[in-house]
Amino acid sequence: MTEKRIPSELGTQPVGKLLKQYAIPSIVAMLASSLYNIVDSVFIGHGVDALALSGLAVTFPLMNISTAFGAMVGMGSSTLISVKLGQKDYGTAQQILGNAVVMNIVMGIVFALVSLAYLDPILYFFGASDATISYAREYMQIILLGNVFSHMYFGFNALLRAIGHPKMAMRATISTVIINTVLDPLFIFKEIDLGFVQFSGVGWGIRGAAVATILAQCIALAWQVRVLSDKREFIHFKRGIYKLKNYIVKEVLTIGLSPCLMNLASCFVVIFINRGLASYGGDYAVGAYGIVHKMTFIFVMIVMGFNQGMQPIAGYNYGAKAYDRVIQVLKTTIVCATVVTTAAFFIGEFAPEYVARIFTSDEKMIEIAAVGMQYNCLVFPIVGFQMVAGNFFQSIAQPGKAIFLSLSRQLLFLVPFILIFPHFWGIDGVWISLPASDLVSSITAAVMLGHFFRKHKK
Repeated sequence: MTEKRIPSELGTQPVGKLLKQYAIPSIVAMLASSLYNIVDSVFIGHGVDALALSGLAVTFPLMNISTAFGAMVGMGSSTLISVKLGQKDYGTAQQILGNAVVMNIVMGIVFALVSLAYLDPILYFFGASDATISYAREYMQIILLGNVFSHMYFGFNALLRAIGHPKMAMRATISTVIINTVLDPLFIFKEIDLGFVQFSGVGWGIRGAAVATILAQCIALAWQVRVLSDKREFIHFKRGIYKLKNYIVKEVLTIGLSPCLMNLASCFVVIFINRGLASYGGDYAVGAYGIVHKMTFIFVMIVMGFNQGMQPIAGYNYGAKAYDRVIQVLKTTIVCATVVTTAAFFIGEFAPEYVARIFTSDEKMIEIAAVGMQYNCLVFPIVGFQMVAGNFFQSIAQPGKAIFLSLSRQLLFLVPFILIFPHFWGIDGVWISLPASDLVSSITAAVMLGHFFRKHKK
C-alpha cells in the first residue's frame, strides 16, 4: 500500500516556520506571476507602440472578470479542502477536488463563448477607442480561446498549496514565466537581434503575446495534472469524484464568492478609472494607468503570496479549533505585508519615472504615469494590512466578512470617489480617488479585526 501524504504539520509545527515554508514559494510564484504580466507589457510597449499599451490596459477588466470566476472555484475549493483536512474529513476533501475540475471546465468554456460573442461592445464599454480597439481585440481573442486552460492552471495551483505542496505550485508558476519570456519575442517581433545572433520571429505583434501566454499555461497545466494524478498523494485524481454534488458546489461557491466579488469589483473599478482617464487625459492616460497598475501589481502579488501562505495554516487550525495559532499567523502575516507595501510607497513616491521608462520610451506617457504612481502609492504602507484582513476572513470560511471588506474598498468607497473627485480636480481627481479609498477601507478593516479579536478573547 502506498504511503499517503497528509499535511498534518499545519497543526503542529511553529506558526512562523510554517508561514515561511508556505509563503516563500507562494511569494516567488506571485512575483513570477507579476513578471509574467510585466514581460508582456514591456515587449508590447517597445515592440509594438505606446497605444498598444493602452489597448492592453483596456483588456484588464475583462481579464479580471475571467479571473474572478476562476478564483471563485480555485480559492473556494482550496480553502474548503484545507478546512476539511483540519477536520480529518478526507473523503469530502477528495470529492472537492473532482468537483473543482468539472466546475472549472464548465465555467471556463461558458465565459469564453459569451465574451467572444460580444467582444467589441465589451471592450468599448471598458474604455477602448477607435485607436486602441484593434489591439485589445487581437489580444483578448487568443486569451479567451485558451480561457478554460487558464482557469484550470490557476485553480490547480491553489489546490496544490491546499494539499501541502506550495513549492510545486511555485515551480508551475515560474515555469510559465520562463516559457512566456522565451516565446514573447519569438511571437511578437518579425526580427530578433540579440547582438551576437539575429533570427526571424513570427511577427504577430500583440496577438503573439497572447499566444505565448496561453502556450506557457498549457505546458504548466500538463505538469500539474501529472502531479495531481500521483496515487501517492492523499488527494489525487481518481474515478468517482467528478460527479457534481450540490452541497460541495454550494460551499465552494459560497467561500469563493469573496475573491470572485473582489475581482469583479476590481473589474468595474478599472472600467470607471479607464473611462475617467480617457475623458480627462485621453488614450495616453489609459496607457499610463496600465503602467501604474503593473508597478503596484508586483507588491500586491507579494502580499497575496503571504496571504496564500497564511490560507492553509489559518484554515487548517481554524478547522481544528486551534484558535491561538490562527491569531498568531494573522498577526505575523500583517507585519510582513506592511513591510512590503511600505517598500512600494518609497519606490512609487521617489522613483516613478524610472519605473515608467521600463515600459515605454514615450515621454508623454512617462510623465502621466509618474504623476499617477505618486498619487496611487500615497497610503500604500497600510494597504497590506487591509489586504490581509480580507483574505483572513476568507481563509477561516467566513465569506460574508471577506466579501464586505472586498466590496467596501472597490465599490462603496472608490467608485463614488472616482465619480465625484474629477469634477473638482480633473485627471488628478481620478488619481486621488485611489489612495482615498485605500485609507477609508483600511480603517474599516481595522474595526472588523478589532471586533474579531475581542470575540476571540471572550
